[in-house]
Amino acid sequence: MIAITDMTGAQIAAAVKGGRLTARAVAEAFLARTEALNPHLGAFTAITTDRALGKADAVDAQIAAGGDPGPLAGVPFAVKNLFDVKGISTLAGSKINRDLPPADEDAALVERMEAAGAVLTGALNMGEYAYDFTGQNAHDGPSRNPHDPDYMSGGSSGGSGTATAAGMVPITLGSDTNGSIRVPSSLCGLFGLKPTYGRLSRARTFPFVASLDHLGPIARSVSDLALAYDAMQGPDTEDPACTDRTPEPVAANLEAGADSVRVARAGGYFAQGALPEAFEAVARIAQAVGSDETVDIPDAKAARGAAYLITMSEGASLHLDRLKTRHADYDPDVRDRLIAGAMIPGAWVTKAQKLRRIYREKMLKLFETVDVILAPATPCRAPRIGQQTMVLDGVEMPVRPNLGLFTQPISFIGLPVVTVPVWTDGEALPIGVQLIAAPWREDLALRLAHQLEKAGVVAAPVANITGH
Repeated sequence: MIAITDMTGAQIAAAVKGGRLTARAVAEAFLARTEALNPHLGAFTAITTDRALGKADAVDAQIAAGGDPGPLAGVPFAVKNLFDVKGISTLAGSKINRDLPPADEDAALVERMEAAGAVLTGALNMGEYAYDFTGQNAHDGPSRNPHDPDYMSGGSSGGSGTATAAGMVPITLGSDTNGSIRVPSSLCGLFGLKPTYGRLSRARTFPFVASLDHLGPIARSVSDLALAYDAMQGPDTEDPACTDRTPEPVAANLEAGADSVRVARAGGYFAQGALPEAFEAVARIAQAVGSDETVDIPDAKAARGAAYLITMSEGASLHLDRLKTRHADYDPDVRDRLIAGAMIPGAWVTKAQKLRRIYREKMLKLFETVDVILAPATPCRAPRIGQQTMVLDGVEMPVRPNLGLFTQPISFIGLPVVTVPVWTDGEALPIGVQLIAAPWREDLALRLAHQLEKAGVVAAPVANITGH
């Protein structure tokens, strides 16, 4: 019989609603695993045991009374610690935010997950103020890759990647400004969804770059991504960027398949500057779906540069007061980049925003002839914790910024992406591939990911922790 902590969220919800498991038994199993593994892996910064057990008991009582708690009945989840959680200070990975009072309310997406029956078990480690791709935190330590704890989890949603891959929870929520859902999904061997910009509410979360910030789920199955995504959709006037589009559920249509989905590989910028494993993973997905088409994404290199300028400038603007009064309390790597961002000329940012509009128009033109574009999620498998540089195309480059080499040009214009994990025989660590779709077409990327998962081309197993 499968262990509770190896079950997907969909399997848990079915078992809880079918009376084969209680939500309390599920919560206790995942909380026990978290307590055992977290000191070694550094995924959680707060574990909400009493809250989780109380919610689990409420789910069981609702079922006993003949009610339906929702599609995520009894499913544990945890959130990056930039989401407000009532009763906990919202750290955003920083030392400075530890002085904040506990949040009065939950973030909007936490409320929506719990309304669907899910059970919150805690808040997760992350890169300081989400300005990170490594999963290393100067204040809370690194969130380690469960497949080999000597290696990075990726960031800035590093704790989200660690907790999910380690089987501490089946679903986590993270944020993605330049790649912070997709990078940990790639390095930890998980499915991740960065929805269309504005699709999910960011209300009551700590911001980084308002014009680039997205929120989304990470999971070990595509069905869990879809269930969580469906639960969180809907307008929210508290977030001015949140769309007023009617929710468009996807979970019920995953089995529709993707045989009619037009797929192409990204060429040019996305076919160079990485280790062979990144391109081999893309080729494996392309072969599995029978695609030999390649499309060139124009201006991607310039788009990445523009994304850097906007990130640095907007991020610095948010942090100016703290930089003046608490500069010694920042991670020096984060502080120095924010200070540099504060000195970027306004004319450069204006030019970057102009390029953003032009680049978006060119990208949208590609989706007239293709539905999903394949690209590497990261240029390599997980680097070692503490590793400062890596060699790409014969050039030694810093690890921290360049793990986002292929994600930044996509989030720059808010396109939806599903990251899928690819494993190679003989390799202990996975690498991810981005399935990029047109705005509001998360359904196509998710259907393709589900088809690949059913065929065994991609998978997200719970890490074999005892092997280490």
